[in-house]
Amino acid sequence: MKLKITKITNLEFGKMVQAASQKLNQRAEFINSLNVFPVPDGDTGTNMSLSMASGAKYERDETSTKVGDLASALAKGLLMGARGNSGVILSQIFRGFSKNVAGKEVLDANDLAEAFAAGAQTAYKAVMKPTEGTILTVIRKAAGAGKDAVKQSDDICVVMTAVVTAAEAALKSTPDLLPVLKQVGVVDSGGQGLTFVLEAFSDALSGKVDESTDYKPDDAEMDSMIDAAHHQSVQGKLDPNDIKYGYCTEIMVRIGDGKLVDQKFDYDTFYDYLAKLGDSLLVINDDEIVKVHVHTEHPGDVMTWGQRFGALIKVKVDNMRLQQETIMEHDETEQAAAVTTPVEPKPDMHGYAIVSISSGNGIGKLFQGLGVTDIIAGGQTMNPSTADIVKAVNASGADKALVLPNNKNIFLAAEQAAEVADIPVKIVHSKTISQGMTAMLAFNPEADLADNQAEMEDTLDTVVSGQVTHAVRDTTIDGLEIHKDDFMGLVDGKIVVTDADRQTTTVEMVKQMLDEDSELVTIFYGADATKADADKLASAVEALDDELEIEIHEGDQPVYPFLISVE
Repeated sequence: MKLKITKITNLEFGKMVQAASQKLNQRAEFINSLNVFPVPDGDTGTNMSLSMASGAKYERDETSTKVGDLASALAKGLLMGARGNSGVILSQIFRGFSKNVAGKEVLDANDLAEAFAAGAQTAYKAVMKPTEGTILTVIRKAAGAGKDAVKQSDDICVVMTAVVTAAEAALKSTPDLLPVLKQVGVVDSGGQGLTFVLEAFSDALSGKVDESTDYKPDDAEMDSMIDAAHHQSVQGKLDPNDIKYGYCTEIMVRIGDGKLVDQKFDYDTFYDYLAKLGDSLLVINDDEIVKVHVHTEHPGDVMTWGQRFGALIKVKVDNMRLQQETIMEHDETEQAAAVTTPVEPKPDMHGYAIVSISSGNGIGKLFQGLGVTDIIAGGQTMNPSTADIVKAVNASGADKALVLPNNKNIFLAAEQAAEVADIPVKIVHSKTISQGMTAMLAFNPEADLADNQAEMEDTLDTVVSGQVTHAVRDTTIDGLEIHKDDFMGLVDGKIVVTDADRQTTTVEMVKQMLDEDSELVTIFYGADATKADADKLASAVEALDDELEIEIHEGDQPVYPFLISVE
């Protein structure tokens, strides 16, 4: 006979949260694969997994046995760890959930149903223009089913089953509500992530999740998931000689490519060998790519192992002992300076900090040359969290701050950061690197915060932004038949051209970006392109219109060999 559950205590709630974190961690790459555009930086699953991992850690660390307090800790962790729009919306769902159950020792079926309803309401309010066919639809339908079910039963498992069933049905319906999903044959990725969370909750309550396998990541695992720079205050206390594995090694392998391939990729085989080489191991893969992060004494062995399964398309090795010595020296210098020298913003900035999110050393230097005071690494391959942005703002020593996301998937995290930062913050809603740079030209250090935001946002539509990357799967979008590994040209976020040849793709994309008023074309070449490639492209663009002024800059950005702006 099935056991009836009428109360959720701290024990059940903890199992629910940890099960959800585990499931998102396991399914992150599947969620990523649902990205509408077949670009190599679709990261909804990664964002939701990292956000939930942060929430789960806060919940685990909360000492109260009140479910209301645990829910509050979960919401706080989700907020501070929120990455990308999907992570922020997930945090808002549980923000509303936690406020509704504040102070409660335990939850009954009605409490649970009402909390989900409050979560849906809060999530809708957090989005300026809610779109149906997304994670919002899934939580609204699921919450409604929960409220209906509680009228018939006080069994929490019955209510949770109704919630999950409705979420799955809502997820299945998302292509009918959002035409672009139907066009490419996928369900909404954020909605899929939320459905996994709700399924995990139900499994934990019904006993389908074995307590011995609850996902409780240790500190090393969290360090492998989140940039180690976030933990420098802790690192400053670590003796470099105590670091067992001294090289932080990251590789990205395109499975099946390369001259040295002699093994068919199998996750367990691949993982088990690497596990013997060090610790803090993270292996994430889909059908085309496998990404590895490991701390080891033998980075060469990691690379050699990767080449047996495919071509190395990215390699990064950092000497952590040397980094640690630098951090300790920096900390000692900072501590000494703090006795006599207060942290101040740049003297010509009139109390402003300008925080920009970007990838690539070249792009970062260009932003700094335009007056940006702080760079957060991320954007196209890793969305920074709310906490990352808050930390940069609070550490700036400024009186006020402007944030340039340079990616629309960072807008919500930036807006959440603005709400909790120690100083006034305004967001300039730049969707691309090109828009961010154009906005900086309008910055006036003598103007107030609101006026600067308004003036800078007014410039965003004066630049056309182009991006070139490769397709990670076959698909058809807006009548364009796209093949895996073909190059794609995106203009202001829309795929407008695709071809097997990168030069052909890029030139055709630029042609579509030009109009009779175009004067300046700026080419930023990335890590996968060279100055010679950029010069060749510039010649082809000049042939389109010899009156155009063309500038070339080394951007060093990942994923996109060329970023183009036209003004």
